Amino acid sequence: MSETPYSEAAIEKGRVLFCGPCDFMLGVVSMETLPPEGPVEIAFAGRSNVGKSSLLNALTGRKNLARASTTPGRTQEINFFSLGGALRLVDLPGFGYAKAAKKDARRWAGLTKDYLRGRQALRRVCLLIDSRHGLKEIDAEIMSMLDKSAVNYQIVLTKSDKVKPTEAEAAIAAVKAAIVRRPAAHPVVLLTSAETGAGLGELRAELARLA
Repeated sequence: MSETPYSEAAIEKGRVLFCGPCDFMLGVVSMETLPPEGPVEIAFAGRSNVGKSSLLNALTGRKNLARASTTPGRTQEINFFSLGGALRLVDLPGFGYAKAAKKDARRWAGLTKDYLRGRQALRRVCLLIDSRHGLKEIDAEIMSMLDKSAVNYQIVLTKSDKVKPTEAEAAIAAVKAAIVRRPAAHPVVLLTSAETGAGLGELRAELARLA
């Protein structure tokens, strides 16, 4: 589901891209070990346990491309995946997990922010928001940082299968109101579910345009 329609051709282009080869490249824990810049990179960011790994698996039709866990804070490095050499998907550590060791949380946050501010190949950040909980203060902080760094980002609402249609509509409206004056925010808000596949065709189509 999205607020604007995507053509059948665009959705098919996205399907073909995302059903092709997709391979884990490497996981990095410092800026010095980032892979050389090459194809366009799309980063996936969000609070811990928002469903990043599940969404990446669903988008690519893989069960274990990204390790999904019910334990928040499992992704502790920046993981790069190559989508047939045409696009790179980047799984960022979840932020805002209070039970993580403070030194680890600071390291993850610092690495993530350095990557988001300084990567020329980064074309867009998909900022994932749990549709049940909406935007939180920490999400606003990330958006402000991306605005200041002029890094384009798009809000992707996750776990839409967990909310009623009226609640989903309210979540979309709240996000639209929150981003309307943010300079780096993409205006299209997407509602997705890794469980049912809702919105995945539209998200693939959107990202395929950037490849």
